[in-house]
Amino acid sequence: MNAAQIAEKAEGLGPWFQNLDLCGVRTAPSHFLGDYPADKFSRFSHLVPADLTGKTVLDIGCNAGFYSFEMRRRGAARVLGIDTDARYLAQARFAAEVLDVDGVEFRQMGVYDVAALGERFDLVVFMGVLYHLRHPLLALDLIREHVAGDLMLFQTLTRGPDSAAIPAEDYDFSEDVHFQQPDWPRMAFIEHKWAHDWTNWWVPNRAGVEAMLRASGFAVEAGPADEVYLCRTAPVPFANYGPHVVYPARPEEPAR
Repeated sequence: MNAAQIAEKAEGLGPWFQNLDLCGVRTAPSHFLGDYPADKFSRFSHLVPADLTGKTVLDIGCNAGFYSFEMRRRGAARVLGIDTDARYLAQARFAAEVLDVDGVEFRQMGVYDVAALGERFDLVVFMGVLYHLRHPLLALDLIREHVAGDLMLFQTLTRGPDSAAIPAEDYDFSEDVHFQQPDWPRMAFIEHKWAHDWTNWWVPNRAGVEAMLRASGFAVEAGPADEVYLCRTAPVPFANYGPHVVYPARPEEPAR
C-alpha cells in the first residue's frame, strides 16, 4: 500500500482523535493538542516499564491503538485493546495493518463489561476514560476485581491544586472545615458540557483521583506525570465486609 492509498483509506476512516504516523501519513495533522498522543507520551513514558517481554496488556478505551502499539513495541507478548466505538476500532485495525504490528487484538467492549474477558493482565492501560464515565468508581472497582493482575497505567483529566490532602481515618459528624479545603478529595460533576463535549461527566482534582485509586485497591507507584500514574494492585479497603462490586458478565455475544 503506497502513501496515497494509505491517506485515502485513513481519510475514509476519519475523523481521527489520535494523530498516528502511518508510514509518513499523519491521521490528525491539525489536532488541537498538537502531535497527540505522542507528545503527551513523551512526558510520562518513563513511568512505563521499558521491557514488557512476555507480559499481557489490556488497553481500555484504546481508540486508534497508539498505546496498544507502544506496549507491543516494548515486548508485550499479547495486547488486547477494547473500545466501545466501532470507528476507532476500525482505525486501530487499519493502523496495525499499515504498521505491520502483530500480537495486538482489538475488540468492541466497554469497561463495564471487562468481567466477560475472564482473565487478568500484567498491565492494564486505562487512559483518558474515567471522566467520560457516568459511573467512574464502578469502573475502577471492576478493573480491580476482574482484570488487573499487577500494574495499571492510569490517566484522567484533573483540575485544581497540585497538592493532595490525606484524609484522616474518621471524622466527627459535625466537622465541616475539611470539606472546604481546595485540596480535599473531590470531583466536579458536569451536568451539560465541558470543552464542548457532553461525554465529559466529571472533573476531579488530584486528591480525588488518588483517593479513588486507593479506595479501589490500587497503590500509586509513580506519578503523577502529566496527570498519569503507574499503579499496582493492593488490598481493597473494607474487603472484609464483602465485595465492593457485584456486576456479572453479560451473556457471550457474537464477535463484532
